[in-house]
This record gives sequence, structure tokens and C-alpha cells, in this order.
Amino acid sequence: MEALPISPWSVFFYALFTAIATGLGALPFLFTKQILKRHLGLANAAAAGLMLAASFGLIYEGVAYSLGRTLLGVALGLVFILLSHRYLEGREVSFGDLKGLDARKALMIVGIMTLHSFAEGVGVGVAFGGGEALGVFITLAIAIHNIPEGLAISLVLIPRGVSVLGAAFWSVFSSLPQPLMAVPAFLLVEAFRPVLPVGLGFAAGAMIWMAVAEILPDALKEAEAEGVATVLTLAVALMVAFQILLGG
Repeated sequence: MEALPISPWSVFFYALFTAIATGLGALPFLFTKQILKRHLGLANAAAAGLMLAASFGLIYEGVAYSLGRTLLGVALGLVFILLSHRYLEGREVSFGDLKGLDARKALMIVGIMTLHSFAEGVGVGVAFGGGEALGVFITLAIAIHNIPEGLAISLVLIPRGVSVLGAAFWSVFSSLPQPLMAVPAFLLVEAFRPVLPVGLGFAAGAMIWMAVAEILPDALKEAEAEGVATVLTLAVALMVAFQILLGG
């Protein structure tokens, strides 16, 4: 007896699961009572390391589809983040209770991670277009992958005054494009497949710039260079190992 094809609603709820998983990245902060200035610097270093490793993972994934379209996406992401940075730099920005520079950094990291989620949502939908078994595997892989991404967001937000619940909310919010994009990508697989590497490259280009230009300099202001380099190296290594084990 032939298995029934998966419904668009099932694809939506699978992708929604990946978004909710992002909020789990805030859980370690339930056990943290106080964050010192040095710890804030090391948290920024960890966030930068996670973002860099995730970015190169996105590029690697995109190149499997198309080298040229992935590099085009990286260039577009770089242009976008530069223009966004210049636009926000001269304006008064608020993000919840945060004001000024902290609000701008919080807005940028949540914004970049949200843009990144559009590509992941397309990835889920395209995977289900190739069969339910492949779709479920990719869904679980992205859900697990989203937890350290939620941690990266929380590492930036919580030391700047956002509550653990607030950081979990913004982490989940940043991944909501995944269920929204998964269904149309599933229904129109052949139309979405060519733009997927552009989206992956776009997210990677923006995240690399953000990690190096914003998050890492903050880390070096608040903690010694040796500690920052050590934490960043470990974060990159652990995230790369995590991605390889997940992919294997």
C-alpha cells in the first residue's frame, strides 16, 4: 500500500517545531544569576564564534547547490548589512527596554537571524519536496542546529538586560520565517530550489560582518584578548564539530 503524501499543514508544523527549538538556547541563563563585565566579553566572544561557524556552514551548504549563486548571496548580504548599519547608526533606536547602542546591536542580531531563517525555511520545504523521510531528517537537523543559534542570540541579549523569557521569545521570533517559508517552498519546490543558495549566502554574508564588526570588538573591550580568542576558538570548533556530526 502506497504511503499518503505529506500535507502542507504537516510541513508547517514540522517547520514550526524548528522555530520553537531556537528558544531552548536561552535555557542555560536560568542558572546564571549575575553577569560580570568580563563575562559579558566572553559571552560576546562565544556568540561571535557560533555565528562565524554557522555562517561558513551556510556557505558550504549553499555551494552544494551553486557556487556562483551562493557567492552572489554573500555579496548581497554584505551590502545589505552595511546599508542597514549606516541607516541605524545615526538614529535613536529602542529594542524593548534597551536604548542606544545596546538596542542597535540587539536589533541587528535578531534581524540578521530572522533573515537567516528564511533560507532555512526554504530548505525545510525543499527537503519535504524530496520525500517525507528526507524532510523529517532535515527538520530534526535544523531544529537541533537552531538551539546554539538561540544561544548566540541570548548571549547578546541577556547580558544587556533582556530577561531569559524575553531572549527565548526573540530567539523563537527570529525563526518564525521557517514555517512561513516551508509551505510555499514545499508546494513550489522547483521554483524555490534555485534561490536557496542565494538565501544561504545572503545570511552568511550578513552574519560574518556582524560577528567581526560588532560582536567581536565588544568582546575585546570587555575581556582580555587571550580569553576572547580562547572562547571564540572553542565556540567555532564546537559548532563545526556539531554541524559535522549532525550532517553525518
